[in-house]
Amino acid sequence: MSHLSLDHLLTRGVAEIISEKSLRARLNAGKPLRLKMGFDPSKPDLHIGHAVGIRKLRQFQDLGHQVVLIVGDWTAQIGDPSGRDEARTMLTAAQVKANADTYMKQFFQIVDRAKTQVRWQSEWFGKFTLESVFHLAKQFTLADMLEHETFSRRVKEGLPLTLIELIYPALQAYDSIAIDADVEFGGMDQKFNILAGRQLQSRLGKTPQEVFLVPLLIGTDGRKMGKSLNNTIDFITPPNDLFGKVMSVSDDVIVDYFTLVTDAPDAEIAELKRAMKAGKANPRDLKARLAREIIAQFHGADAARAADEEFVRVFSKKELPSDMPTFAMTRALPIIDLLMQTKLADSRSDARRLIQQGGVKIDDRTVKKIEEEIPAQEAVLRVGRRKFVRLVVKD
Repeated sequence: MSHLSLDHLLTRGVAEIISEKSLRARLNAGKPLRLKMGFDPSKPDLHIGHAVGIRKLRQFQDLGHQVVLIVGDWTAQIGDPSGRDEARTMLTAAQVKANADTYMKQFFQIVDRAKTQVRWQSEWFGKFTLESVFHLAKQFTLADMLEHETFSRRVKEGLPLTLIELIYPALQAYDSIAIDADVEFGGMDQKFNILAGRQLQSRLGKTPQEVFLVPLLIGTDGRKMGKSLNNTIDFITPPNDLFGKVMSVSDDVIVDYFTLVTDAPDAEIAELKRAMKAGKANPRDLKARLAREIIAQFHGADAARAADEEFVRVFSKKELPSDMPTFAMTRALPIIDLLMQTKLADSRSDARRLIQQGGVKIDDRTVKKIEEEIPAQEAVLRVGRRKFVRLVVKD
Protein backbone atom coordinates (compact mmCIF):
# COMPACT_ATOMS: atom_id res chain seq x y z
CA MET A 1 0.00 0.00 0.00
CA SER A 2 1.34 3.43 -0.92
CA HIS A 3 1.70 6.11 1.73
CA LEU A 4 -0.83 8.26 -0.15
CA SER A 5 -3.51 5.55 -0.30
CA LEU A 6 -2.97 4.68 3.36
CA ASP A 7 -3.50 8.32 4.32
CA HIS A 8 -6.69 8.41 2.24
CA LEU A 9 -7.95 5.21 3.85
CA LEU A 10 -7.38 6.51 7.36
CA THR A 11 -8.61 10.09 6.93
CA ARG A 12 -11.50 10.35 4.48
CA GLY A 13 -14.81 9.43 6.06
CA VAL A 14 -13.17 8.84 9.44
CA ALA A 15 -14.22 10.36 12.76
CA GLU A 16 -11.70 8.71 15.12
CA ILE A 17 -9.24 5.81 15.21
CA ILE A 18 -7.99 4.27 18.45
CA SER A 19 -5.11 3.91 17.97
CA GLU A 20 -4.17 5.27 14.53
CA LYS A 21 -0.47 4.70 15.13
CA SER A 22 -1.04 1.05 15.99
CA LEU A 23 -3.42 0.52 13.05
CA ARG A 24 -0.92 2.05 10.63
CA ALA A 25 1.74 -0.31 11.94
CA ARG A 26 -0.55 -3.34 11.47
CA LEU A 27 -1.45 -2.28 7.95
CA ASN A 28 2.17 -1.68 7.00
CA ALA A 29 3.10 -5.12 8.34
CA GLY A 30 1.28 -6.62 5.35
CA LYS A 31 -0.71 -9.25 7.25
CA PRO A 32 -4.44 -9.45 6.42
CA LEU A 33 -6.49 -8.07 9.31
CA ARG A 34 -9.80 -9.37 10.60
CA LEU A 35 -12.26 -6.50 10.32
CA LYS A 36 -15.32 -6.76 12.52
CA MET A 37 -18.63 -5.05 11.94
CA GLY A 38 -21.64 -6.15 13.92
CA PHE A 39 -25.29 -5.31 13.52
CA ASP A 40 -28.39 -5.90 15.56
CA PRO A 41 -31.16 -6.65 13.08
CA SER A 42 -33.78 -4.84 15.13
CA LYS A 43 -34.84 -3.02 11.94
CA PRO A 44 -34.94 -4.55 8.44
CA ASP A 45 -33.58 -1.82 6.16
CA LEU A 46 -30.27 0.00 5.81
CA HIS A 47 -29.93 3.71 5.08
CA ILE A 48 -27.06 5.70 3.60
CA GLY A 49 -25.87 6.59 7.10
CA HIS A 50 -25.02 2.88 7.47
CA ALA A 51 -23.29 3.02 4.09
CA VAL A 52 -20.56 5.29 5.47
CA GLY A 53 -19.00 2.49 7.52
CA ILE A 54 -19.88 -0.25 5.03
CA ARG A 55 -18.14 1.62 2.19
CA LYS A 56 -15.04 1.91 4.39
CA LEU A 57 -15.14 -1.84 5.02
CA ARG A 58 -15.21 -2.44 1.26
CA GLN A 59 -12.11 -0.25 0.82
CA PHE A 60 -10.21 -2.39 3.35
CA GLN A 61 -11.60 -5.55 1.78
CA ASP A 62 -10.30 -4.50 -1.66
CA LEU A 63 -6.83 -4.29 -0.11
CA GLY A 64 -7.00 -7.93 0.94
CA HIS A 65 -8.30 -7.68 4.50
CA GLN A 66 -10.94 -10.06 5.87
CA VAL A 67 -14.38 -8.69 6.66
CA VAL A 68 -16.25 -10.56 9.40
CA LEU A 69 -19.92 -9.61 9.64
CA ILE A 70 -21.46 -10.36 13.02
CA VAL A 71 -25.20 -10.95 12.92
CA GLY A 72 -26.36 -9.95 16.40
CA ASP A 73 -29.22 -12.41 16.56
CA TRP A 74 -28.69 -12.70 20.33
CA THR A 75 -28.27 -9.05 21.30
CA ALA A 76 -31.00 -7.91 18.87
CA GLN A 77 -33.50 -9.66 21.08
CA ILE A 78 -32.36 -7.30 23.85
CA GLY A 79 -32.01 -4.16 21.73
CA ASP A 80 -29.01 -1.81 21.72
CA PRO A 81 -29.58 0.77 24.49
CA SER A 82 -27.02 3.23 23.06
CA GLY A 83 -28.48 6.73 22.97
CA ARG A 84 -31.83 5.57 24.35
CA ASP A 85 -33.50 6.97 27.43
CA GLU A 86 -35.89 4.05 27.78
CA ALA A 87 -35.69 0.29 27.61
CA ARG A 88 -35.96 -1.30 24.17
CA THR A 89 -38.74 -3.68 23.24
CA MET A 90 -37.36 -7.20 22.96
CA LEU A 91 -37.83 -8.98 19.63
CA THR A 92 -38.62 -12.60 18.89
CA ALA A 93 -36.08 -14.87 17.19
CA ALA A 94 -38.33 -14.99 14.09
CA GLN A 95 -38.43 -11.19 13.84
CA VAL A 96 -34.65 -11.01 14.18
CA LYS A 97 -34.13 -13.65 11.47
CA ALA A 98 -36.44 -11.86 9.01
CA ASN A 99 -34.71 -8.53 9.63
CA ALA A 100 -31.27 -10.11 9.29
CA ASP A 101 -32.08 -11.63 5.91
CA THR A 102 -33.11 -8.22 4.56
CA TYR A 103 -30.15 -6.48 6.16
CA MET A 104 -27.60 -8.85 4.65
CA LYS A 105 -29.10 -8.60 1.17
CA GLN A 106 -28.60 -4.83 1.34
CA PHE A 107 -25.21 -5.03 3.07
CA PHE A 108 -23.84 -7.08 0.18
CA GLN A 109 -24.81 -4.41 -2.31
CA ILE A 110 -21.57 -2.77 -1.15
CA VAL A 111 -19.36 -5.45 0.41
CA ASP A 112 -18.18 -8.47 -1.59
CA ARG A 113 -20.15 -11.40 -0.21
CA ALA A 114 -17.68 -13.98 -1.54
CA LYS A 115 -14.91 -12.40 0.53
CA THR A 116 -16.90 -11.98 3.73
CA GLN A 117 -17.32 -14.29 6.70
CA VAL A 118 -20.80 -14.17 8.21
CA ARG A 119 -20.99 -15.22 11.85
CA TRP A 120 -24.10 -15.45 14.01
CA GLN A 121 -23.82 -14.70 17.73
CA SER A 122 -25.86 -17.79 18.49
CA GLU A 123 -22.79 -19.82 17.43
CA TRP A 124 -21.17 -18.93 20.77
CA PHE A 125 -23.94 -17.52 22.97
CA GLY A 126 -26.10 -20.53 22.21
CA LYS A 127 -23.55 -22.56 24.16
CA PHE A 128 -23.20 -20.13 27.06
CA THR A 129 -23.85 -21.50 30.53
CA LEU A 130 -24.61 -19.48 33.66
CA GLU A 131 -20.94 -19.95 34.57
CA SER A 132 -19.97 -18.37 31.22
CA VAL A 133 -22.21 -15.39 31.91
CA PHE A 134 -20.68 -14.87 35.36
CA HIS A 135 -17.15 -15.16 33.94
CA LEU A 136 -17.96 -12.50 31.32
CA ALA A 137 -19.77 -10.21 33.76
CA LYS A 138 -16.87 -10.13 36.22
CA GLN A 139 -14.61 -8.61 33.55
CA PHE A 140 -16.54 -5.34 33.89
CA THR A 141 -17.43 -3.20 36.88
CA LEU A 142 -20.50 -1.06 37.43
CA ALA A 143 -18.19 1.95 37.19
CA ASP A 144 -17.14 0.75 33.71
CA MET A 145 -20.75 0.65 32.56
CA LEU A 146 -21.70 3.99 34.11
CA GLU A 147 -19.09 5.66 31.92
CA HIS A 148 -21.69 5.07 29.19
CA GLU A 149 -23.32 8.50 28.82
CA THR A 150 -26.81 7.09 28.31
CA PHE A 151 -26.59 4.80 31.33
CA SER A 152 -25.27 7.50 33.64
CA ARG A 153 -27.97 9.95 32.50
CA ARG A 154 -30.74 7.45 33.11
CA VAL A 155 -29.44 6.73 36.62
CA LYS A 156 -29.12 10.44 37.37
CA GLU A 157 -32.66 11.14 36.13
CA GLY A 158 -34.13 8.19 38.00
CA LEU A 159 -35.14 6.36 34.81
CA PRO A 160 -35.26 2.54 34.69
CA LEU A 161 -32.01 0.79 33.78
CA THR A 162 -32.22 -2.99 33.65
CA LEU A 163 -29.42 -5.44 34.30
CA ILE A 164 -29.97 -6.94 30.85
CA GLU A 165 -29.22 -3.55 29.27
CA LEU A 166 -26.08 -3.19 31.37
CA ILE A 167 -24.79 -6.49 30.06
CA TYR A 168 -25.40 -5.57 26.41
CA PRO A 169 -21.95 -3.91 25.89
CA ALA A 170 -20.28 -6.96 27.44
CA LEU A 171 -22.05 -9.28 25.02
CA GLN A 172 -21.05 -7.15 22.03
CA ALA A 173 -17.51 -7.04 23.41
CA TYR A 174 -17.41 -10.83 23.61
CA ASP A 175 -18.04 -11.02 19.85
CA SER A 176 -14.52 -9.64 19.41
CA ILE A 177 -13.16 -12.49 21.51
CA ALA A 178 -15.17 -15.08 19.59
CA ILE A 179 -13.88 -14.02 16.16
CA ASP A 180 -10.45 -12.72 17.23
CA ALA A 181 -11.06 -9.25 15.78
CA ASP A 182 -8.15 -6.98 14.81
CA VAL A 183 -10.26 -3.91 14.02
CA GLU A 184 -13.89 -3.10 14.80
CA PHE A 185 -15.86 -0.61 12.72
CA GLY A 186 -18.88 1.44 13.73
CA GLY A 187 -20.44 4.88 14.00
CA MET A 188 -19.54 7.36 16.72
CA ASP A 189 -22.65 6.28 18.62
CA GLN A 190 -21.06 2.84 19.02
CA LYS A 191 -17.82 4.12 20.57
CA PHE A 192 -18.56 2.84 24.08
CA ASN A 193 -19.51 -0.65 22.92
CA ILE A 194 -16.50 -0.98 20.60
CA LEU A 195 -14.12 0.24 23.30
CA ALA A 196 -15.63 -2.40 25.59
CA GLY A 197 -14.45 -5.03 23.10
CA ARG A 198 -10.95 -3.58 23.13
CA GLN A 199 -11.02 -3.51 26.93
CA LEU A 200 -12.22 -7.11 27.23
CA GLN A 201 -9.53 -8.39 24.85
CA SER A 202 -6.87 -6.64 26.90
CA ARG A 203 -8.21 -8.00 30.20
CA LEU A 204 -8.22 -11.53 28.81
CA GLY A 205 -4.61 -11.23 27.66
CA LYS A 206 -5.29 -10.76 23.94
CA THR A 207 -4.06 -8.05 21.59
CA PRO A 208 -6.68 -5.27 21.82
CA GLN A 209 -8.55 -4.47 18.62
CA GLU A 210 -8.22 -1.12 16.92
CA VAL A 211 -11.32 1.08 17.00
CA PHE A 212 -12.38 2.58 13.66
CA LEU A 213 -15.20 5.11 14.02
CA VAL A 214 -17.01 6.86 11.17
CA PRO A 215 -19.09 10.06 11.34
CA LEU A 216 -22.85 10.01 11.76
CA LEU A 217 -24.66 11.27 8.68
CA ILE A 218 -27.26 14.02 9.02
CA GLY A 219 -30.77 13.09 7.90
CA THR A 220 -33.32 14.92 5.80
CA ASP A 221 -34.52 16.99 8.77
CA GLY A 222 -31.14 18.21 10.03
CA ARG A 223 -30.88 15.63 12.83
CA LYS A 224 -28.76 12.48 13.00
CA MET A 225 -30.07 10.02 10.44
CA GLY A 226 -32.08 7.33 12.20
CA LYS A 227 -35.09 5.09 11.64
CA SER A 228 -36.89 6.30 14.74
CA LEU A 229 -36.72 9.90 13.46
CA ASN A 230 -38.23 9.05 10.06
CA ASN A 231 -35.48 11.06 8.35
CA THR A 232 -33.54 8.36 6.51
CA ILE A 233 -32.62 7.78 2.89
CA ASP A 234 -32.79 3.99 2.60
CA PHE A 235 -30.92 1.77 0.15
CA ILE A 236 -34.28 0.52 -1.11
CA THR A 237 -35.88 3.95 -1.50
CA PRO A 238 -37.29 4.08 -5.08
CA PRO A 239 -35.07 6.22 -7.34
CA ASN A 240 -37.56 9.07 -7.81
CA ASP A 241 -38.20 9.31 -4.06
CA LEU A 242 -34.49 9.01 -3.30
CA PHE A 243 -33.73 11.88 -5.68
CA GLY A 244 -36.33 14.07 -3.97
CA LYS A 245 -35.02 13.23 -0.51
CA VAL A 246 -31.45 14.16 -1.43
CA MET A 247 -32.69 17.41 -2.95
CA SER A 248 -34.42 18.20 0.37
CA VAL A 249 -31.32 17.97 2.57
CA SER A 250 -29.76 21.12 3.96
CA ASP A 251 -27.13 22.87 1.83
CA ASP A 252 -24.85 22.64 4.88
CA VAL A 253 -24.43 18.86 4.50
CA ILE A 254 -23.64 18.73 0.77
CA VAL A 255 -19.88 18.45 1.30
CA ASP A 256 -20.32 15.81 4.01
CA TYR A 257 -22.53 13.72 1.73
CA PHE A 258 -20.03 13.90 -1.13
CA THR A 259 -17.21 12.99 1.26
CA LEU A 260 -18.95 10.13 3.04
CA VAL A 261 -21.17 8.42 0.46
CA THR A 262 -19.57 9.06 -2.95
CA ASP A 263 -16.25 8.35 -4.65
CA ALA A 264 -15.72 11.95 -5.81
CA PRO A 265 -11.97 12.74 -5.68
CA ASP A 266 -10.68 14.60 -2.62
CA ALA A 267 -9.36 17.48 -4.74
CA GLU A 268 -12.74 17.90 -6.41
CA ILE A 269 -14.54 17.96 -3.07
CA ALA A 270 -12.08 20.56 -1.74
CA GLU A 271 -12.78 22.76 -4.78
CA LEU A 272 -16.52 22.25 -4.35
CA LYS A 273 -16.21 23.37 -0.73
CA ARG A 274 -14.31 26.50 -1.73
CA ALA A 275 -16.86 27.33 -4.43
CA MET A 276 -19.76 26.97 -2.01
CA LYS A 277 -18.06 29.16 0.59
CA ALA A 278 -17.45 31.84 -2.05
CA GLY A 279 -21.05 31.62 -3.27
CA LYS A 280 -19.92 30.45 -6.71
CA ALA A 281 -21.67 27.06 -6.67
CA ASN A 282 -25.37 26.38 -7.08
CA PRO A 283 -26.45 24.05 -4.22
CA ARG A 284 -29.35 22.75 -6.29
CA ASP A 285 -27.01 21.57 -9.06
CA LEU A 286 -24.67 19.97 -6.53
CA LYS A 287 -27.52 18.11 -4.82
CA ALA A 288 -28.79 16.88 -8.18
CA ARG A 289 -25.36 15.46 -8.94
CA LEU A 290 -25.19 13.99 -5.45
CA ALA A 291 -28.58 12.35 -5.93
CA ARG A 292 -27.49 10.83 -9.25
CA GLU A 293 -24.34 9.38 -7.70
CA ILE A 294 -26.17 7.84 -4.74
CA ILE A 295 -28.95 6.39 -6.91
CA ALA A 296 -26.38 4.91 -9.29
CA GLN A 297 -24.82 2.98 -6.39
CA PHE A 298 -28.05 1.22 -5.45
CA HIS A 299 -30.18 1.27 -8.59
CA GLY A 300 -27.79 1.79 -11.52
CA ALA A 301 -26.83 4.69 -13.81
CA ASP A 302 -29.95 4.43 -15.98
CA ALA A 303 -32.21 4.79 -12.95
CA ALA A 304 -30.19 7.81 -11.82
CA ARG A 305 -30.63 9.57 -15.16
CA ALA A 306 -34.35 8.78 -15.27
CA ALA A 307 -34.88 10.06 -11.72
CA ASP A 308 -33.07 13.30 -12.59
CA GLU A 309 -35.29 13.81 -15.65
CA GLU A 310 -38.42 13.07 -13.64
CA PHE A 311 -37.44 15.53 -10.92
CA VAL A 312 -36.89 18.30 -13.47
CA ARG A 313 -40.22 17.51 -15.13
CA VAL A 314 -42.23 17.48 -11.90
CA PHE A 315 -40.53 20.15 -9.80
CA SER A 316 -38.99 22.52 -12.32
CA LYS A 317 -41.62 22.30 -15.05
CA LYS A 318 -44.47 21.70 -12.57
CA GLU A 319 -45.78 18.68 -14.48
CA LEU A 320 -47.32 15.57 -12.94
CA PRO A 321 -45.16 12.47 -12.42
CA SER A 322 -45.13 10.06 -15.35
CA ASP A 323 -45.90 7.20 -12.99
CA MET A 324 -47.87 7.37 -9.75
CA PRO A 325 -49.88 4.91 -7.65
CA THR A 326 -53.65 4.79 -8.14
CA PHE A 327 -56.47 4.52 -5.62
CA ALA A 328 -59.95 3.39 -6.65
CA MET A 329 -62.77 5.31 -4.96
CA THR A 330 -66.17 3.62 -4.75
CA ARG A 331 -67.79 6.33 -2.62
CA ALA A 332 -67.13 9.69 -1.03
CA LEU A 333 -64.58 9.65 1.81
CA PRO A 334 -63.61 12.13 4.53
CA ILE A 335 -60.25 13.65 3.56
CA ILE A 336 -58.54 12.23 6.65
CA ASP A 337 -59.74 8.71 5.79
CA LEU A 338 -58.62 9.21 2.18
CA LEU A 339 -55.12 10.27 3.27
CA MET A 340 -54.88 7.24 5.54
CA GLN A 341 -56.14 4.75 2.94
CA THR A 342 -53.80 6.08 0.25
CA LYS A 343 -50.92 5.90 2.78
CA LEU A 344 -50.12 9.58 2.25
CA ALA A 345 -50.40 10.10 6.01
CA ASP A 346 -48.96 7.90 8.74
CA SER A 347 -51.77 8.60 11.22
CA ARG A 348 -54.94 10.61 11.64
CA SER A 349 -53.04 13.26 13.59
CA ASP A 350 -50.46 13.39 10.79
CA ALA A 351 -53.29 13.83 8.26
CA ARG A 352 -54.78 16.71 10.27
CA ARG A 353 -51.38 18.37 10.51
CA LEU A 354 -50.83 18.11 6.74
CA ILE A 355 -54.22 19.72 6.04
CA GLN A 356 -53.70 22.51 8.59
CA GLN A 357 -50.32 23.30 7.02
CA GLY A 358 -51.86 23.58 3.57
CA GLY A 359 -49.97 20.59 2.25
CA VAL A 360 -52.91 18.65 0.77
CA LYS A 361 -54.28 19.31 -2.71
CA ILE A 362 -56.91 17.77 -4.97
CA ASP A 363 -55.62 18.65 -8.43
CA ASP A 364 -54.72 22.36 -8.00
CA ARG A 365 -57.13 23.04 -5.13
CA THR A 366 -55.78 23.17 -1.59
CA VAL A 367 -57.90 21.27 0.95
CA LYS A 368 -58.51 23.60 3.88
CA LYS A 369 -61.12 21.86 6.03
CA ILE A 370 -60.23 18.84 8.16
CA GLU A 371 -63.84 17.59 7.99
CA GLU A 372 -64.13 17.92 4.18
CA GLU A 373 -65.58 14.95 2.34
CA ILE A 374 -64.05 14.09 -1.03
CA PRO A 375 -66.47 12.68 -3.63
CA ALA A 376 -65.50 9.73 -5.81
CA GLN A 377 -63.78 11.43 -8.75
CA GLU A 378 -60.97 11.32 -11.29
CA ALA A 379 -58.28 13.54 -9.80
CA VAL A 380 -54.75 13.71 -8.42
CA LEU A 381 -54.36 13.77 -4.65
CA ARG A 382 -51.11 15.46 -3.68
CA VAL A 383 -49.31 15.84 -0.35
CA GLY A 384 -46.36 18.20 -0.21
CA ARG A 385 -44.07 18.35 -3.19
CA ARG A 386 -43.26 14.70 -3.69
CA LYS A 387 -46.26 12.51 -2.87
CA PHE A 388 -48.94 11.88 -5.51
CA VAL A 389 -51.80 9.41 -5.88
CA ARG A 390 -54.13 9.28 -8.88
CA LEU A 391 -57.75 8.88 -7.80
CA VAL A 392 -59.96 6.80 -10.06
CA VAL A 393 -63.62 5.89 -9.82
CA LYS A 394 -64.61 2.26 -9.50
CA ASP A 395 -68.27 1.24 -9.98
